[in-house]
Formats: sequence, structure tokens, C-alpha cells
Amino acid sequence: MPVVRANGLDVRYSVTGSGPWVTLSHSLACRYEMWDAEIARLSKRFTVLAYDSRGHGHTSAPPGPYTLDQVADDIKAMYDGLGIKSSHWIGLSMGGVFGLHTALRYPGIFDSMVLADTSSRLSPEGIAAFKDRVAKVTAGGMEAMVEPTLQRWFKESFRIKKPDLMRRVGSWVRMTPIEGYIGISAAIPTIDVTDRLGEIQVPCAVLVGADDIAMPLAFSQTLVKHLPKAELTVIPDAGHLSNLEQPEAFNAALEAFYNKIS
Repeated sequence: MPVVRANGLDVRYSVTGSGPWVTLSHSLACRYEMWDAEIARLSKRFTVLAYDSRGHGHTSAPPGPYTLDQVADDIKAMYDGLGIKSSHWIGLSMGGVFGLHTALRYPGIFDSMVLADTSSRLSPEGIAAFKDRVAKVTAGGMEAMVEPTLQRWFKESFRIKKPDLMRRVGSWVRMTPIEGYIGISAAIPTIDVTDRLGEIQVPCAVLVGADDIAMPLAFSQTLVKHLPKAELTVIPDAGHLSNLEQPEAFNAALEAFYNKIS
């Protein structure tokens, strides 16, 4: 299990393939294994870096609260530790939030960005929901988050059809360190960069599941409106973790994007 020391953390990561760098950043309460399908396909044309974010998976989970500046500094320090000057970026949900903040804190760090099921600003209801989840985790541990999270991320028809995947994703939620979940849940709602998106001049692909209730289509439409070089792809019949629900469509969108900008 490779680990790189970065910004005071031991960060678990994997590197596969060859070619330009591309980095995969997972969602809240997940780990880099959520990208297994993408790693297999992207490693044919990229050097693929997948990693567990601060407080998640097998990366250090120091006491929080965390900040988005800390997270951006984690990414920059991880790149420095691995000798990466710049990378393409793929971030889903939390990973998209991290990418946006890092792109603005460290201009030039990304060669392109894929922003999936994410947002540059949360609604008041979304911010309140994070506080509610933290209260439930504080009272009942991560087990209290498993079923509500699966229900928010995946359509009921898909959950019924894919019980093995639901058990796997549920185990990632359950095993997320409480300190990490609470710490990151303090950072994510502070994202508020819509007015600065014009500063991000790299090509961007904005992907969203048509049935995403956690980060609805309107959030992605806002990204495309304000990012100078962005195109929107709506993935039919997919909820929040669109790469797991519709992997073929998700990866086809990635391939089309990279073919266009290469």
C-alpha cells in the first residue's frame, strides 16, 4: 500500500499506466476504489494517480475541522512528493469541490478538469444538510450514515438491481473515520467560488447524472455558464455516483473529452 507524506498526512495512493498524469478524486465517505473502472481504462493513455483524501480510506484522519485551503495544500504537497508538476483532474462530488478550490489556490496545477456531480456553491438547504449529517454521525457513528447515503446517491431501482455494489459502497461509508467525515463535512459547505470560475482557463468537462438529487443538474449548468472552456454532459439514468451507476456512459464521456483536447 504505497503512502506519500504530504502536508502532515500519510496519503494512500496508487499509480498505474503511462503518459500524462491524470488524478482521480473520490466523493465524500468513499475511497479511491470507487474509480476502479476508470483506472483500468485511463491507464491505457495516462499515468493515473488515485488517492484517498484527507480523513478517508487509509489516509490520515487528524482531528478537524478541516478547511478547503488545507485540502488544496494536501494535493499540492502530494504532487510535490510524487514529482508531479501538473496533472489532468477528475473529481466527483467532493472531489470536484476540491478540484475547483485547488485550481484557484494553485493556478496552473491542472491541465484540464472533469467536474462530475459537483458544485461551485451549495444551497442553504445543502449546507444545513451537512450539519444534520454531522449531528447524526456524532450521535450514532458512521453506521447511521450508510442507508441514508445509499438512498441519496443511487436510485431505488439501481439499489435493488445491484445489491453487491450497494454492500461494497456501504462498507466504504461505514469504514470512513468519524474524524475524517466530520472534518471534511466542515470544509465542503464553505465552497463559494462561482464568481471566480472565470479564472479557470483550462478545458473542463462537466458531467452530471440526470437523476442526481445530491448535486442536481442546475449546479452543473451554473458551472458551464461561468467556466470559460466547459461543456456539459448529462448522463441518463444515473444518480449522484454516476460513474458507478452508468460506467460505460461515464467513461465514454471521458474518452470523448480527452480525444477532443489531446
